[in-house]
Amino acid sequence: MRYYLTVITLLVLIISLGSCRKDFEYTPSTGNLEFSRDTIFLDTVFANIGSSTYSLKVYNRSKEDISIPFIGLEQGETSYYRLNVDGVAGKTFADIPLMAKDSLYIFIETTVNIKDETVNQLLYTDILQFGQGSNSQQIPLVTLVQDAIFLFPESTSDGQKQSVVIGFDNNGNEILSPGFELKTEQLRFTNEKPYIIYGFAVVPKEQKLVIDAGARVYFHDNSGIVVQSEGSISINGTLSTDEQLLENEVIFEGDRLEPEYGDVSGQWEGIRIATGSIDNIINYFTLKNATIGIFAQGESPFSSPTLHIKNSQIYNSSKINLWGKTAVVTAENLVLGSAGNSSLYCNLGGSYSFTHTTIANYWTESYRPSAALTINNFEPNEQNGSTGIDLIKADFKNCIIDGNGDFELSHSSNGINAYNFLFSSCLITANTANIPSGFENLYNFENNENYENSFLNQPLEFVNATQNNFRLKPTSPALDKGDKLFALDVPLDILGTNREELPDLGAYEFTTLE
Repeated sequence: MRYYLTVITLLVLIISLGSCRKDFEYTPSTGNLEFSRDTIFLDTVFANIGSSTYSLKVYNRSKEDISIPFIGLEQGETSYYRLNVDGVAGKTFADIPLMAKDSLYIFIETTVNIKDETVNQLLYTDILQFGQGSNSQQIPLVTLVQDAIFLFPESTSDGQKQSVVIGFDNNGNEILSPGFELKTEQLRFTNEKPYIIYGFAVVPKEQKLVIDAGARVYFHDNSGIVVQSEGSISINGTLSTDEQLLENEVIFEGDRLEPEYGDVSGQWEGIRIATGSIDNIINYFTLKNATIGIFAQGESPFSSPTLHIKNSQIYNSSKINLWGKTAVVTAENLVLGSAGNSSLYCNLGGSYSFTHTTIANYWTESYRPSAALTINNFEPNEQNGSTGIDLIKADFKNCIIDGNGDFELSHSSNGINAYNFLFSSCLITANTANIPSGFENLYNFENNENYENSFLNQPLEFVNATQNNFRLKPTSPALDKGDKLFALDVPLDILGTNREELPDLGAYEFTTLE
């Protein structure tokens, strides 16, 4: 037995000696590292706001375990960049091991402070160094930084954020959310610097928020604008010369500037226009990626306009692009693109007039429960009944109502309140085999009192509907179908092209320059 124990002990000792490596004996790297990128471009960020995290992968392609003597930022501790190397945060690192045929991740972030108040944007750079001396390898870091004006709720004495009323629930109770009232000196947004809003910015009663051409306004999560009763908003964009830059257009969107957020819906809440707010005017305006783009509430009698919007586009809202509730809304050259519910919701009566408007919902992110255009004159109430208000008019002239569903027009009338509507020279996607029961009279497309010179179920052939590009292709059936009388009221399309001679349907007039 003792013999066997001795043999086993010797075998264990031999195995353990044989399995010993020269652990932690690394060869210093000699500048032969490889990288997943040769330059790190951190997308545009706002001053004093942290960027997303970007990664760099470092490869050791050799057969030897190596040690990287130095990894760090050229500007050292003064750099606005931050590093994380294999789970350790810092700005400089020494003697980082990297096994043969292995790799490691480096994560990079930045928060840049623009100290010069005369500078609105700058290109901030640094160098990420690997090794030193003749064996040094370098990866440039590049970030475009924009200065901005930040608007946000202040904290109360007990450390809570200011709250404001953003609406009312079905029982008439106030809905509160973090926010603030705009002060007198904040009631004009210029194009000198972008604005970033945290929480709901409220336009007070008897005040007007004026937004200049070319202004850019970015909204944080759960943020938006509320126009109170007797307050108003005036968005004064003008026609741009560059269709890509839209340099004179006013643009509202979320505050995540990374490309991957460019088409993410629901990043911010939208604009809410309260009952009693009138004469809201919007021109040359783009609103995208909100929850509800614009929610405009009015009241009967319909003596004053709630909202007049023209030469504008609203798209990629997670719920509704434009929601008018008992409102008076007029629109010209308006594009209402894809949304998670309806592109346009004319709700609980009101008075609506849309001329040369493109309503086209090609939503693909999830199931869409509603038509591109939804109209009704009633809604359920808390008493298990319904509330009805007259639909004075819902006129659509030289418009497009389309989408990736087979029925993109929804009517609902309680049969008690007025329900007046007209589609004149419009192209409508509506599968007549699926007309909702009980509302057949509202879908009588042969009735010229409601559907005058309208066209059903023709493929529109947009340039790229899934990307909310609703310009027309040369083969589109919407070409030359418009009524000239309506075109005379809106002689230029959304891009400034004259449409008087042979008007196309929708907001865009086809040109061969496309």
